[in-house]
Amino acid sequence: MQSKSTLLPMAIIGVLFFIFGFVTWLNGSLIPFLKVICELNEFEALFVTFAFYIAYTVMALPMAYLLERTGYKNGMALGLAIMAVGALLFIPAAQSASFTLFLVALFTLGTGLTILQTASNPYIVCIGPIESAAMRISIMGLINKGAGVIVPLLFSAFILSDVGSLENLSAESKEVLASKLITPYIVMAVVLGGLIALVKFSSLPELEFKKKDSDEEKSIFEFPRVVLGAAALFFYVGIEVIAGDTIGLYGQHLGVENYTSLTSFTMIFMVFGYLVGVIFIPKYLSQERALLGSAIAGILFLFGVVASSQSHGVSEVLWGWSGIRTLPNTITFVALLGFANALVWPSIWPLALDGLGRHTAKGSALLIMAIAGGAVLPLIFGKIAHISGDMQSTYLVGIVCYAFIFLYALKWHKISSWRGE
Repeated sequence: MQSKSTLLPMAIIGVLFFIFGFVTWLNGSLIPFLKVICELNEFEALFVTFAFYIAYTVMALPMAYLLERTGYKNGMALGLAIMAVGALLFIPAAQSASFTLFLVALFTLGTGLTILQTASNPYIVCIGPIESAAMRISIMGLINKGAGVIVPLLFSAFILSDVGSLENLSAESKEVLASKLITPYIVMAVVLGGLIALVKFSSLPELEFKKKDSDEEKSIFEFPRVVLGAAALFFYVGIEVIAGDTIGLYGQHLGVENYTSLTSFTMIFMVFGYLVGVIFIPKYLSQERALLGSAIAGILFLFGVVASSQSHGVSEVLWGWSGIRTLPNTITFVALLGFANALVWPSIWPLALDGLGRHTAKGSALLIMAIAGGAVLPLIFGKIAHISGDMQSTYLVGIVCYAFIFLYALKWHKISSWRGE
């Protein structure tokens, strides 16, 4: 597409990315909330992330086939409709305070997001030069994580406005709090309905790919850069969700005040990371080097999480705006993982999809399936933390994630054939 024609698609997709962030990063506040309301342990509470992210694995390939039939534009509208249904399912879940119903609602939201992500990410990659795709995705990331900064603060302000704390609540107070979830999700369903009309009746152009006879019978699994890219994304999404969604549980474990808003801190650092991508890629920083630097920074911050103090906090100058006077240094390093994670997703997508042509939809679906890392790895994290009783040291599981990302950035994204050709 010409540069003049990219403004409208970028604006519309930007709105969708804001919704992605709002819905996704609400989970970070929802986890400690449901842990109290439904009387769960750390392992059980992290089934919130499992139910939400496993939808990407289960539904990605069916959604890819659907996109090939409906086109990207109609597929986005359908995804928004499914999300609206998921938002409405929170009403009976909140009324009954049933954890099972909450998980069904989260899975439905994840299903809608699956088709939106499968359509929107390759859209951003393909509407301009491939070498600047990470910069465009970084812009989307700024919008996405901007929502991630806002939503935990709004959630905490609205849900805790009458009680101030989730600790030592009576059964009656828990029922009242659960019912307060109804209004936000009704509003979400209404907003999603409006977005369906926006996408459906907009002039959003359709993506078209040229067919190559040599690729006619190829399976998507014959493209190593996509398969290995999906594996790298699996580990990335796992550590991203661990950094964003467990920080509230960790803060609760350490006795930090207003711990339901801690996800905002991780999102703030992700915003800084995306700004680096917008400013420096591709003029000063290649997508490969951005990925390498992200992996190295992630490993260093993980060691910071484990080695730093649980008791000494950073100054009020840094965190005073949030209502938290001081924050343990170990929590700050968890939040800093957001900075390390920011450019991983924007860098892997263009490296993995480069040259796929008409296989782009299936390649995108494979990458979206990798979001299952957000379901599996936090659950493993929660189980280890629950068994060991040492949540701080458990963060070291993330080293495996960053090591795989490092190797993909260093060599594996260049592989064009499993035979090494």
